[in-house]
Amino acid sequence: MAVALGLGFPLHYQCGQRKLLGFRVSGGARGGGCGADDLGGGFPSFLPKEVHNIRDPSARSLARRIQRLPVQKFEGQLSGLSCRFIDLRTVGFSESCIMSSCVTPRVHRDANPVVLLHCFDSSCLEWTSAYPLLEDTGLEVWAIDILGWGFSDLERRPPCNVASKRNHLYQLWKSHIRRPMTLVGPSLGAAVAIDFTVNFPEAVDKLVLINANVYAKGTGVLSNLPKSMAYPMASLLKSIPMRWYAKLLVFNGISLSRIVDYTNVGRLHCLLPWWEDATVNFMLSGGYNVTCQIKHVRQKALLICSERDNIVSNKLAERLRNELPNASMRKVEDCGHMPHIEKPYVIAQLIADFAKVAAAATPEARQHSQGVDTISCKNKS
Repeated sequence: MAVALGLGFPLHYQCGQRKLLGFRVSGGARGGGCGADDLGGGFPSFLPKEVHNIRDPSARSLARRIQRLPVQKFEGQLSGLSCRFIDLRTVGFSESCIMSSCVTPRVHRDANPVVLLHCFDSSCLEWTSAYPLLEDTGLEVWAIDILGWGFSDLERRPPCNVASKRNHLYQLWKSHIRRPMTLVGPSLGAAVAIDFTVNFPEAVDKLVLINANVYAKGTGVLSNLPKSMAYPMASLLKSIPMRWYAKLLVFNGISLSRIVDYTNVGRLHCLLPWWEDATVNFMLSGGYNVTCQIKHVRQKALLICSERDNIVSNKLAERLRNELPNASMRKVEDCGHMPHIEKPYVIAQLIADFAKVAAAATPEARQHSQGVDTISCKNKS
């Protein structure tokens, strides 16, 4: 678990326009393909075969909807950008692309979309329970895999440092979403969201930060490890005992059978052949350090804080609320570090209500937003 906490625990394709048909993209899905096929239970062929071991019906359903979209690849490597504003749009891009995994909306709407990121070393399957609930509210919802994690095709081993992750998300947004979004980041995903928002403010309408892990100073001493030690550390991170222990820490009072299934879901992407290379690349790059970026966020933000979070203290949540220029907070009772898994109905409703409110708040509404409401989760899930 120390490894995860230290990290912040938090074929060639031409990039062209492809027409979305329902929630699938036309084109082959074999190996690094684009969409789901109907072989092997309807799962996309690029998912590890262990996906068949997952029992949860919602996880199996969302896994069937994962597809890969073409996203332009950034050729250069930049470092030391955690507290600098770099316009990556002025830097050249190659003709090649990364086939990038995500869950796309069944229906595209006029209103701004909600885009879901995930925690450290996770995937879009993290939103198994909450994603369909958000769709049911009438929102256009995307669940995006951050570069280096999830199920994107990384056969060519692109860099997976902070700058690359940021730019990859921007290129995906620019190519496929194209409208200001409500960007949702849980845990380390909150640091990803803040870093992206400060660098590309035109792409973000609002922020939702869930148990935000934004005060870690990157990957710390792990960034100085020799590769001969970094790779064994990465192997430990994906091991079943480590994943099991992590689930015991992040969840609050769920059954052992659910922990087993969530362990299988949470480590599925680790079984792809490039996962260790991507993890080590991120580890040695230094990771996220966004502390000095927080004050530059101008978008309205909703902070969701679990009262029983064993990973990020409530004191840090209060600090973040005070440092963000325009933030409100909602506390969720009887819930651990990942409320979107433990209490999906509550979290989906909070996100939907926030996303649907007009961005320009009145002075009275803004004054009210500085308060903290506690959401009771009794008899809710």
